[in-house]
Amino acid sequence: MNTTTAKAGPLDGQREQTKAIGEESLAPQQTRIMGRVSYLLAWFGGCVSIGTFTMGSSVVGTLNLIQATVAIAIGCFVIGIALALNGAAGYKYGIPFMVQARSAFGFAGTRLPGLVRAVPAIVWYGFQSWIGAGALNMVSATLFGFDNLVFFFITFQFLQIGLSVMGFQGIKWLENIGSVFILASLVYMFYSTVQRYGDELSTNLLTMEGSWGVPFWGATMLFLGIYSTMILNVSDYSREHKHGTGPGLLSMIYSMSILPCTLFMGLIGYMVSEATGVADPIQVFANAVDNTPLLMTTLMFIAFAQVTTNVLNNVVPPTYILMDVFKLPFKPATIIVGLLAFATFPWKLVNEESAAGLQIFVQTYSAFLGPIFAILVVDYYIIRKRTLNLDQLYDALGPYKGFNYAALIATIIGAVVALTFSTVSWYASLIPAGVTYYLLMKHWAPCQRFRQ
Repeated sequence: MNTTTAKAGPLDGQREQTKAIGEESLAPQQTRIMGRVSYLLAWFGGCVSIGTFTMGSSVVGTLNLIQATVAIAIGCFVIGIALALNGAAGYKYGIPFMVQARSAFGFAGTRLPGLVRAVPAIVWYGFQSWIGAGALNMVSATLFGFDNLVFFFITFQFLQIGLSVMGFQGIKWLENIGSVFILASLVYMFYSTVQRYGDELSTNLLTMEGSWGVPFWGATMLFLGIYSTMILNVSDYSREHKHGTGPGLLSMIYSMSILPCTLFMGLIGYMVSEATGVADPIQVFANAVDNTPLLMTTLMFIAFAQVTTNVLNNVVPPTYILMDVFKLPFKPATIIVGLLAFATFPWKLVNEESAAGLQIFVQTYSAFLGPIFAILVVDYYIIRKRTLNLDQLYDALGPYKGFNYAALIATIIGAVVALTFSTVSWYASLIPAGVTYYLLMKHWAPCQRFRQ
């Protein structure tokens, strides 16, 4: 249970804003520790995806510089709106994602959205830890001559487990302090990119015609897709934000926290790929041995970004799911998640021969992200009219017991559409999934008890 001296309900703004380290639960959140600035910085520090470099590289030759910049910005603002929409229930009632999903999927049915969110998180937890350890190992080998990747991976992973068990108190300070280093590093990396590759950058970056059609909108989804997993479980974080922020301002907080990192990293990847023909900017930076400060800054940025991203995005979702399914306390659940990351064998995932399988894995789980989001939004805003019965959401024998087949059917239909229109899969899946769920909930008798 959360440690608080207040007796007020989850909607009351007058409460003691203190919480013991690592004291997290699935109960409605009564103690909220993040104000607007702190919440913005938490998202800023937790949304640094190294994959954004590659997303920027992928639009070279398709979009000009202006189009690439606008595509990134649109993607970020769509993310902000989606986060605010799906995080509203968590923000209002203080409930996490797995509790929020019960009204749409049922107690047993939440295993589907739980798996869709938890399994990729654990896989990326291990993958990104291996990348971060590799960066630290390169720093050590360059500066001190000590080269032992296995040592750094094990050490790095246990460091992250130690930070994770501190819960949102630890996350708050890690992300808030880390965001300063991340922003400074990105500004320096961007400046160094322009300085180093300025002569090679083609004038086509500005003068090429590019496209404002399907390729442009596909590009917005590339950058949106990086954060689509977080759109599902945003309530895990919004329940920590103090009351008093309206939906419009909350959307801006999400958008403006994500935009700087995504814009810097996307454009760095775009420019480096255009100048060198190499799609992996990290490889370019790592080979820049004649510029040791840039190399060290980049490598430390990579390592630190893995920590801030993992602790917020890849630990919290599977931890809460373990707490829900197996009734575990928060701290043991985080430790188990950290140990499971070892079992993903990330040293295998980074091999070139694993790339095809990893891509199929990403495409498969991504096809379920849009449909589940659409179902949760339709359920909260249209079916429930933004009013939830908390007693029923915590009653395993109540009206939400078992499965809601309307949600399962709508998810499958949305996933099929997403896989059919893979270029714009997230967008394409929203209407089929949302409309199917609404119609089944309104007109299909087996869904009657879920309409309560």
